[in-house]
Amino acid sequence: MDKQLGFAHFWQQGDVVSHVLTILLLLMSVCSWSLLLLKLIEQRRLRRALRQALPAFWQAPGKAAAMAVLTQQDGSRMLSGLAIQAEQAAQAYASKSGVGLGGELDAADYLGRILQQALQQSQARLEQGLTVLASVGATAPFVGLFGTVWGIYHALISLSGRTQMTLDQVAGPVGEALIMTAIGLFVAIPAVLGYNASTRGNRLLLAQLESFAHGLHAYLVAGVRMPLAQAEPAGEAQPQTAGRGV
Repeated sequence: MDKQLGFAHFWQQGDVVSHVLTILLLLMSVCSWSLLLLKLIEQRRLRRALRQALPAFWQAPGKAAAMAVLTQQDGSRMLSGLAIQAEQAAQAYASKSGVGLGGELDAADYLGRILQQALQQSQARLEQGLTVLASVGATAPFVGLFGTVWGIYHALISLSGRTQMTLDQVAGPVGEALIMTAIGLFVAIPAVLGYNASTRGNRLLLAQLESFAHGLHAYLVAGVRMPLAQAEPAGEAQPQTAGRGV
């Protein structure tokens, strides 16, 4: 071959469709890598809070001091959000008039429902962006494949009027069209791996958040502190820490 073949030459020889598909794949790649970075930072903050803020919370001398130290050391704002909502719910129940449809609901059930709602909010926050990662991982290979098919079609059309063709004349444009498939895989593979890693990390973190919610429920309802429950690995919380309704 007497000319250099590569991505630059492919871009010069491509038409509007191939350019649009390439830009689309580039945007999908930037979006997926940005989401992966944000999820990594978010999970890292929550892990640090679980490792540092929770022991300080359970070792605080009183409820006010515990809330203050948790708010100060929780960079993720998830643990402190759970604690603040639970504390506000406990105060609201204490000042209720006892009338209305919920007048017969006891404190444990009421607090358990509030904590359950707070956990659902934390789960929704942790899962933000995962749908985009899954969509990128599922569609990027097909976008690249479509670009390859279109590139091959475009190359064959441009060669159809020639009476004589060599292997180099056919292999060059077809090989350049296959770059689109490689780009699609390059975009999809990190998105799929990032989605799986983020899902597994979220599952472990949510288990620890639930363990903290159970301990918080018991602490606010019965005044029982259970600092050891927060030091256990996710999924191994003691059964007696589970408060009613959580």
